[in-house]
Amino acid sequence: MLDLNGNPTTSYDARLKIWSGAKEQSYYNDDLTIGQIIFRQLQSEPQRIFQISHSENTRLTRSQMLVNAAKVSEYLRQQGFSKETHIVGILARNTTHLAALGYGCMFNGTTFHAVNPNLDERTICMLFDITKPQLLCCDAQDYDKMRNVAKALSAKLLTIDGSIAGVKSILEVFKTTLPEDYKPESFDRGIDRTLAILCSSGTTGTPKAVTLSNSRKIFEAHSYLSLNDVQYAPSTLDWLTGLISLITAGVYGTLRLISKEPFSPAHFLTMCEQHSISWAIVAASHIAMLANNPDVNAKQLRSLRHLLFAGGHTLVATLEKMRSYLRGDGILRNAYGMTELGTCVSCNYSTHTKPSSVGRLMPNVRMRVVNETGESLGPNAVGELYCEHGQHWSGYFGNAVATSEMRDAEGWFHTGDLGYFDEDNYLHIVERKKDMLKFVGMMYYPHEIEEVIAQMPQVAEVCVFGIWNEIEGDAAAASVVAKAGCQVNARNVQDFVAQKISVDYKHLHGGVQIVPVLAKSANGKVNRHAVKAAYLKSVEHN
Repeated sequence: MLDLNGNPTTSYDARLKIWSGAKEQSYYNDDLTIGQIIFRQLQSEPQRIFQISHSENTRLTRSQMLVNAAKVSEYLRQQGFSKETHIVGILARNTTHLAALGYGCMFNGTTFHAVNPNLDERTICMLFDITKPQLLCCDAQDYDKMRNVAKALSAKLLTIDGSIAGVKSILEVFKTTLPEDYKPESFDRGIDRTLAILCSSGTTGTPKAVTLSNSRKIFEAHSYLSLNDVQYAPSTLDWLTGLISLITAGVYGTLRLISKEPFSPAHFLTMCEQHSISWAIVAASHIAMLANNPDVNAKQLRSLRHLLFAGGHTLVATLEKMRSYLRGDGILRNAYGMTELGTCVSCNYSTHTKPSSVGRLMPNVRMRVVNETGESLGPNAVGELYCEHGQHWSGYFGNAVATSEMRDAEGWFHTGDLGYFDEDNYLHIVERKKDMLKFVGMMYYPHEIEEVIAQMPQVAEVCVFGIWNEIEGDAAAASVVAKAGCQVNARNVQDFVAQKISVDYKHLHGGVQIVPVLAKSANGKVNRHAVKAAYLKSVEHN
């Protein structure tokens, strides 16, 4: 529900100190899965173009997508995928047939576990070892990464984009014969069945597999979408925004635009001009890249009616510049959410008047602000944000302890974010309570890099932190204390990390300083904030 200015409505209960989004009733029966809902939508107007791949120059009609997805579903049935514990692993980019694989899993009620293809092989192995998929699907270019994983899990391999000799491809799956009376699988309370598993990490950096149900929350926040919309999201299926884009296109029948190329301002502008994108959800860093690109102009972006961004902080000046290229206020929106909740928690339609806010709460979402003693706080008081959405959550796959830490017995998710609500019921995020950082769209934990640096025989102590810029995010930087009598320099440390860590986003792009001591708190623990402050002060003076 929106107010007269087009913003979500949020109310505050001063007695309970709880903020609540509008109460709305779902249109869908609780027994339906999202796969069944999408199956019905794809049956209408079968010759209408459903998906365009800009990078591959392919087009698929609704009928073609429906048949391809149904054949994936039938193939899974023939392979014995009948239980909720039967899992398909996916490591893939946004190519032509990824959607059919995703929808096919949904049609069959088969959970898929999506992992980012840019991760290092060790992390990929750790993540898939949690869920132990029986079938692993990847692009041909990632076959070498996945071959060892498949062997360790005794899993079959399937290529989605490209082919490998001796490995089944999705094009062969599309040759599966469909029964004339084919229908998606149905279940009692399909809404509660696990739909997908995405990746997250705890404060220790240990990978966790986040289950997502067939909750309507994942798409109903975008019910304003229509058949005339052209949707685009650069994120792959392992990101919540990528999953939201896949599902909303299927539910609302929009035209789905994809590209396997990573986001760049030039690429995005070209697609906007050629395909008239009306809805896009991108990272906060992408907004900064666009706004500060000298080649951008309003004419290129005139088709945009909904430009959502999430996943980071954006400077007010950047928002103002970005808005100047759009057709009006309310197009540029800052969304806040988390994978565990499987939805946008809030959305700011008023970035022109409340640029530092992530907006008001979405329908059927409740939130509390809690201090360190567990006391609920009122407006303009900073505390940890607890969130509740009334939907089933199966927790972290195979990790009951972490599940109980994330969601308490009363159903409140402990987000780990510090924030507050202002007097107009707009939510503001102050900082992460946890140490997670994000650089060029990839999450990492400082302690992961600290453990590597600590392997250097010359190092006594180390503290890693993020140096933020709005284009790339938090570049890892380190303050290092050498052991007595040992010599170590910044280049030694940077080279050691680059040698030991295969992925570039965990390298020390923020720099290294050799210091005599690290700032510590009263209990003797390294004070990361104080160490970072000393680092920045030293850089400023130099």
